[in-house]
Amino acid sequence: MNPAPSTLSWHGLFSGDNRKPAVVLLLAPLLLTTFKYYGAKSFYLTTLAGRFTLFGDAARTAELWHFSSALVLLGILPALVVKLVFKEALADYGVQRGEVSYSLKSLVVLLPVMVALTYPNARLAGFMAEYPFDRGAGQSAAAFASHAATYLLYYAGWEFFFRGFMQFGLRPRFGEWNAILVQTLASCLVHIGKPAGEIYGSILAGLLWGFLVFRTRSLWAVLLIHWALGVALDFFICYGAKG
Repeated sequence: MNPAPSTLSWHGLFSGDNRKPAVVLLLAPLLLTTFKYYGAKSFYLTTLAGRFTLFGDAARTAELWHFSSALVLLGILPALVVKLVFKEALADYGVQRGEVSYSLKSLVVLLPVMVALTYPNARLAGFMAEYPFDRGAGQSAAAFASHAATYLLYYAGWEFFFRGFMQFGLRPRFGEWNAILVQTLASCLVHIGKPAGEIYGSILAGLLWGFLVFRTRSLWAVLLIHWALGVALDFFICYGAKG
């Protein structure tokens, strides 16, 4: 019987060209599972609400817990891995200006399209049951503005994890399109439990936004588009699509 190849050994898993993708692909299920269970609003409301509440508003605190968990688990911790474990620059993972001209063109073309697509979804029962994360966001202009501003924390963590940490981390070993496909698979699975239209939409978004990030070498345009999509959906649910 032939001996097992070195790539099947524990040493082979974390050596040479295998090291970075192994770390990325092992951290992905660990961090995403932690986020889904312990970064959820439901975890705060059932476990932590009796211990601390901000502004005397448990619902708002639950939303902030969810958004902050995304920033820490999907953004800050992977960024620390890039800096301390891979010893690489965050600029190599899309945290840079990149190709500004192409990014601006993408914003001009895609931003109004994405915002417009949220309107019909905002009239669907599944989306209205799911969003906004803070049910009090529509109570006043100030409440909605606060909700929209803090929502950026969520998307910053989300985009760095999938389109930054995973895509750029896997590209050297997997190639560009395979890296995009892997992060699309992961981001789609995390959407399970959301409205069906959002789950299918996440596949198209994963491909499109993954392409844009590699094309522009930057996350900022995709981050703004994704954030605007989420804010627009919540706005239409709160103010424009009832009835």
